Amino acid sequence: MSSTTSRRRFLGTTAAISQAALVAQASAQSQAASEKIVIGVMGLSRGRSLSTSFAKRPNVEIKYVCDVDSQRADSCADLIMGAVNKKPQAIGDFRRILDDPDVDALVCSAPNHWHAPATILACQAGKHVYVEKPCSHNPQEGEWMVQAARTHKRAVQMGSQRRSGETLRKAITMLSEGVIGRVYHSRAFYFSLRGSIGTGTPAKVPGHLDYELWQGPAPTTEYMSNRVHYNWHWFWHWGNGELGNNGVHSLDVCRWGLGVDYPTRITSIGGRYTFEDDQQTPDTQTVSFEFSGGKSITWQGLSCNRNGGGFVSFFGEDGSMVIGGGGEYTLYDRNNKEIKTEAGSRGDIEHIDNFLAAIRNDKPLALNSEIAEGHKSTLLCHLGNISQRTGRTLDCDPSNGHILNDKAAMNLWARDYNEKFAPKV
Repeated sequence: MSSTTSRRRFLGTTAAISQAALVAQASAQSQAASEKIVIGVMGLSRGRSLSTSFAKRPNVEIKYVCDVDSQRADSCADLIMGAVNKKPQAIGDFRRILDDPDVDALVCSAPNHWHAPATILACQAGKHVYVEKPCSHNPQEGEWMVQAARTHKRAVQMGSQRRSGETLRKAITMLSEGVIGRVYHSRAFYFSLRGSIGTGTPAKVPGHLDYELWQGPAPTTEYMSNRVHYNWHWFWHWGNGELGNNGVHSLDVCRWGLGVDYPTRITSIGGRYTFEDDQQTPDTQTVSFEFSGGKSITWQGLSCNRNGGGFVSFFGEDGSMVIGGGGEYTLYDRNNKEIKTEAGSRGDIEHIDNFLAAIRNDKPLALNSEIAEGHKSTLLCHLGNISQRTGRTLDCDPSNGHILNDKAAMNLWARDYNEKFAPKV
């Protein structure tokens, strides 16, 4: 047999093997993509939109929509029926989702004080979790969530969807490759026009609301007329103010683009400047974060004044990059001359698809906003608020973000719980 004939036979065999491998791979991918994922959604404010988005993805079933307000649960069930012609069960207690062996994942979009406890319980029940931002109510909870995800090998994705926006991912890659030179500073902004919440009074709990379960892990308080369903954001007992509510989105992009993890120093100034009402959290706040390696972030938030703009800006030795809230970006040279601009999207659907792929492929760490990253970004919000509440600059351990040499500040690292719902990792 000639060497040429042998080589032809070898190449033909190799090609056949390669083709077979490609067919097998494609078949496996197709099979993985066709595996049905069953989901329960908890918390139907943001969860109302998420329910619809998840329901419309290929081979996804929304089996439960859950809210402690029965009116919201029933309304969302009808919404899903109209969207995909299959009505989920409307329930009030999310633990029914965790008890159902057919459910693969929990989508947690309840108030902030429920994010970590529900996620931890879901991981312990063998469920994957898509948890809305901020991922935790306090720093301790974020560490517990990472521990729970690792212990139970679950996919836990935080809802910072811009991590999945194609154009924004491209922009961050450009930064890491030096498009504006060494990046050393980032600025983040949030502006809104919120009104006063007034002064609340003790009130009768509406018949359609399970207020005990709404409070859940938070120590029990009297029902007041101006807290539920949204204004809890502005009370430390349940929420994290504007910094945790919206600042987490832009700070996540800042941290991503700078390539930093935990800060070394944090300072916050601001307060309640606009209305005299029941709100506890600042309506005007500026926070500075310093990191090792000569890098820093500032965040400015005004809850009651829209006369500002912007989302995130990066500054490097050779120019700057401005990122819009919709995922678009613009590059500038050192003289502030525009070089390039590109439209984008927030990445909402891509973020959901990334979560679903991690479940189907059994790769719980293959997430664009895996809980360890979500915790680091959420921690910036917690540290900014702790600095604000104590009125002091915080020095932190750059390996884990823990506050150094300040017992009073470190007391805000965790919280007291209603023992009935206290997280146990």
